[in-house]
Amino acid sequence: MEKDLEYYLNLNWTLIEGEDLDFEGNPYHYIMIDEIPSFCFCAKNIEKARENYKKQLRLTLTVMLETGEHIKEPGEDEDEPDWENLCP
Repeated sequence: MEKDLEYYLNLNWTLIEGEDLDFEGNPYHYIMIDEIPSFCFCAKNIEKARENYKKQLRLTLTVMLETGEHIKEPGEDEDEPDWENLCP
């Protein structure tokens, strides 16, 4: 199976939703994706965030695919660190 943009867009990503305050003290909502630490989409309300985060996800995944960056898929296990080389 070829893992192209459409493949990645249709994965069951682990969404982290939250609320915070901007620099002026106004609330905003965000969606982060656990598997893509650099991903964060913000909107004035959670409905807009849920409605529109996939547009940014498409752009993020496009760049990751073009640069050959590893895309961690949902459920993919973390590799165990090589403790022998980390702790001489």
